[in-house]
Amino acid sequence: DWPIRVEVLSRFKSAKDIKAVLDQVAEGKVDVIVGTHRLLQDDVKFKDVGLVIVDEEQRFGVRQKERLKALRAEVHLLTLTATPIPRTLNMAMSGLRDLSIIATPPAHRLAVKTFVAPWENETVVEAFQRELARGGQVYFLHNEVDSIEKMARDLQALVPEARIRVAHGQMAERELEQVMLDFHRQRFNVLVCTTIIESGIDIPSANTIVVNRADRFGLAQLHQVRGRVGRSHHRAYCYLIVPPKLTSDAEKRLEALAAIEELGAGFMLATHDLEIRGAGELLGEEQSGQIAEVGFSLYTELLERAVTSIKAGKIPDLDAGAPIGPEINLNLPALLPDDYLPDVHARLTQYKRISAAKTVDRLKELQVELVDRFGVLPDAAKHLFAVSELKLDAARLGIRKLDLGPTGGRLVFDAKPNIDPMSVIRMIQGQPRVYAMDGPDKLKMKLELPDAPSRLRAARALIATLAQG
Repeated sequence: DWPIRVEVLSRFKSAKDIKAVLDQVAEGKVDVIVGTHRLLQDDVKFKDVGLVIVDEEQRFGVRQKERLKALRAEVHLLTLTATPIPRTLNMAMSGLRDLSIIATPPAHRLAVKTFVAPWENETVVEAFQRELARGGQVYFLHNEVDSIEKMARDLQALVPEARIRVAHGQMAERELEQVMLDFHRQRFNVLVCTTIIESGIDIPSANTIVVNRADRFGLAQLHQVRGRVGRSHHRAYCYLIVPPKLTSDAEKRLEALAAIEELGAGFMLATHDLEIRGAGELLGEEQSGQIAEVGFSLYTELLERAVTSIKAGKIPDLDAGAPIGPEINLNLPALLPDDYLPDVHARLTQYKRISAAKTVDRLKELQVELVDRFGVLPDAAKHLFAVSELKLDAARLGIRKLDLGPTGGRLVFDAKPNIDPMSVIRMIQGQPRVYAMDGPDKLKMKLELPDAPSRLRAARALIATLAQG
């Protein structure tokens, strides 16, 4: 009854059915074609493709995605993923791709509780029995086809009451399909499987997953696997079984996964993956690497400067240091105190956001957010925002340094300040006992400024006077 025609291409269709669908696609009789990598083969011809949607984008290589885009010059491309690969995330964060984040989980959905532990029979038995006792189902992920049958037998000996079946990608299509349908219909309660379940499986009654040798998986892959459970209102559990000794990268991946388990954490995990593995090549085929030596923040800063220079028709000078803003020293505490924001990582994040603010309005937004999240700002935090605001005003005027203390201070100008020299002369002539030049680029001040409020008022008044000209 619908006005559009939808067809499917996958290995579960017969050759005759596939040929019929391909002919209709080539003739333009099919409006929407849903398929696996099968859509990328040479015998698939489209009459007039306008939109390509790639779900689970992390499963595709660069060549495959570029092939999809090459189907037609004006094709629109939308990629969907819970964990973007480093190259894609880097392109989005550097402005080369548009990015939208859906961070709101479905109603009544609970986060998956994650445990990292070495193999112990008691742990596995407890995980199985807890889930089976509440009438649920269990995934046991063992990613070695050669030994998967033996693992299933060992688990059956450990948990005799479990009804266990096996699923992997080397099984015949019909057999695999039947196993998955039986699991969905709860005809057995433990599925020993490979990463074939990584995406596209939605079984609300399966709420425990045990991943054997989790150290061999990537961060994005582990997050995808963990996402197979917790797809209803029940609390789900993920057990990552690891050997006693881990490589440093594996340890970082597992720490990140165990620490970030809240709903919608995929994007945050993807940024960790980007830092661990690197950003890959924007114009080449590598989807990770190239970032380990400099760190993510410096890498994105260098990339942004290069893109800005090229857009302006200049050759990027990547050896030049980052621009340093004015130095404002009022000899007063300007910081986020430990007792206000105890978490070190959270403090560093807020410092970075404050220093990156380019407008007074942005600083006010951050101030409102801090009050909303952590309570009324202490004086030291208020001073931090006041000094940051002074830095923005000083940068616009070409002031390099402002130093104020109990008995006054001095102001240092840039080589070419954005200030009318006559305004400085008028200040000196109007109050010769307060203001005096000290060399060609320094203005000295003699003022009684005993406390923080008086220094902030004096700094604001001075910058406002110079700005008026």
